[in-house]
Amino acid sequence: MTLKTAIWLWAVPSLLATFVIGAPTTGAQYVLQAGREGSHSASQRKLHGRFLHITDLHPDEWYKVHSSTEQNIACHRGHGPAGTYGAETSDCDSPLALVNATLSWITANLKDSIDFVVWTGDSARHDSDEEIPRHNKEILAMNQRIANAFITTFSDNEGLVVPVVPTFGNNDIYPHNILEPGPNKILSTYNDIWETFIPEDQRHSFQYGGWFYVEVIPDKLAVFSLNTLYFFDRNAGVDDCAHQTEPGYKQFEWLRVQLQFLRNRGMKAILIGHVPPARTSGKQLWEETCWQKYTLWLQQYRDVVVSSLYGHMNIDHFFLQDTNEIDIASIGSGSSQQVNTRESMDEEFSIESSKDYLMELRENWATLPDPVADKDLDESGKKRHKKDKIGGPWAERYQLTFVSPSIVPNYFPTLRVFEYNITGIENTPTWVDKIRASEAKSPSLPEDLELPQLELRSELDIEIEKKKKKKKGKHGKTPKPPPFTVPEPPAKGSPPGPAYFPQTLTLKGFTQYYANLTYINNDITKDVNEENGWLALLGWNPGKHKGKKPKHDKPKPRDFGFEVEYTTFNDKIYKLNDLTVKSLLRLAHRIGQTSDGDSKALVQDYERDDDRYEDDDVDNTVEDVESSDEEDEDEDEVDSDGELEAEKKKKKKKGKGRKKHKGGSKKKATKIWLHFLKHAFVSTRSIDELKDL
Repeated sequence: MTLKTAIWLWAVPSLLATFVIGAPTTGAQYVLQAGREGSHSASQRKLHGRFLHITDLHPDEWYKVHSSTEQNIACHRGHGPAGTYGAETSDCDSPLALVNATLSWITANLKDSIDFVVWTGDSARHDSDEEIPRHNKEILAMNQRIANAFITTFSDNEGLVVPVVPTFGNNDIYPHNILEPGPNKILSTYNDIWETFIPEDQRHSFQYGGWFYVEVIPDKLAVFSLNTLYFFDRNAGVDDCAHQTEPGYKQFEWLRVQLQFLRNRGMKAILIGHVPPARTSGKQLWEETCWQKYTLWLQQYRDVVVSSLYGHMNIDHFFLQDTNEIDIASIGSGSSQQVNTRESMDEEFSIESSKDYLMELRENWATLPDPVADKDLDESGKKRHKKDKIGGPWAERYQLTFVSPSIVPNYFPTLRVFEYNITGIENTPTWVDKIRASEAKSPSLPEDLELPQLELRSELDIEIEKKKKKKKGKHGKTPKPPPFTVPEPPAKGSPPGPAYFPQTLTLKGFTQYYANLTYINNDITKDVNEENGWLALLGWNPGKHKGKKPKHDKPKPRDFGFEVEYTTFNDKIYKLNDLTVKSLLRLAHRIGQTSDGDSKALVQDYERDDDRYEDDDVDNTVEDVESSDEEDEDEDEVDSDGELEAEKKKKKKKGKGRKKHKGGSKKKATKIWLHFLKHAFVSTRSIDELKDL
């Protein structure tokens, strides 16, 4: 046993004990430690084709059970509906009890069946209480405690057995949102906090800019942790990704070299970050030149990148980047800042801003081309001579980004487990196999480990110069090249990558787990009328239990646990065969057809006999959704308000004779749109609330 390992084994129990201080005595510490002892040893681990995405924990050590959820109180004092495991649907942060219970549940239910973990940031509380302002030491200390808890959760007696890949959140720094170019003290501190997670050969680049990657499946798959704070348009410490002095520019240069290196090795990559590249016709989260470069990079490395995963926004959704919007000239000149008319999205996503964003997303999807392949065939089965609109048979015009909902209960706490194709690599050595073999063989890394990267940079520049000279010789004077190196595209004739065509490492689907805190907290009475107009909330959200009083003087929570909210593998409305770009493009197109923007196209979509989707119910109205949902649920299942379905059915039966008000000229929402909204808000809203959107 090395000295470093001995120190680690001594330190973790004491750090974990510190972590659970302030949490209720539910045995969280015992469960975490017991989970380690009962888990499979490293020698027994094999690939399972599954990984966990967890994001936005926002732990708050000042959280007080049965406190007020009102603004500037933030569940820190007063008397109100704040539950043992969190104040669901409010803007309060997570109690430590929720974080401990979540990691305990992961230990018992997921740890031994996943290959790696992506953890996409925001592991500190918001600055929501003027009486208890945040400060830098508190933020860093909490991140250290969370990192130690992750180490304990995913380790055996010798150390980490499941690789964990973390990334920065905009609330993990002080002041929030603002991170100046590195090297700096913040990056140096996180280099120490995440020492267990960052490969030793990546620590220099991390100190330089906060980016790194981990080969989660050695020689097969790497997860890239991007520092999206250098892309975030609210970071006043940087400008753009167009100028060579900017850290965003340097991060893309690093990413270009590394992705080319992976391509040469026959490897694939998953990109993760905190702030996603969300961008609609009116608003965006990233500075425009950063979005432009990111979209260009993904287009050029579409044979390498498997998927992109983010957090920050709290709502469950996905979106598409359109490569037709790439403007290389504007990236090079930085002029896209001047011509870009999009506004910055709200700093924190309230219910109102989320509603507006989702509506705008749907309007954008209404203009998507129909991706169904047989639309391009004539009656004889031959392809029509018409302009391709989606980028070939695999829809390579588009790129796909998944945004997972959060642990912090702005809605319900959520975990997402992805499944991916491991055909042909089932018996490949795992991450822990390679790590422990290398530790046993040699305690130090070879000095020339980074030489292939440096040589690669030189080779790329040489090849690009050769092509420029060759082109100039054939056609005379060439246009002025952009002041940055455009990545090389896939080799001509190469097959589509895992993001576009099902193959090894393609994402097959995911299962989403949520914790119904209304039921688990067991605190809310039913005799107080709910306030209407939740969609009109602006700014701070006190939650759907605003004004209610706990029914118990002392908390009496039920046993904590996550349950399946939905899975893409058997969702009868989404009908996703896999998570390739074309599958999600088809889904986005279907959702877009429910928009009011083009009523003619909507009618045509409903009237045609489109068995390509095998979705006869795509145009079902609100009433159809209500009856369908009731048929699918068990009679004893508890809904988001903790009310038994059987009781709800009785109430509905009593009011069966009432007349329904007509919606006038307003188009009825379709089943697929309501289904999308239901999951966006993690099943915290009723159909009646959703149809008001």
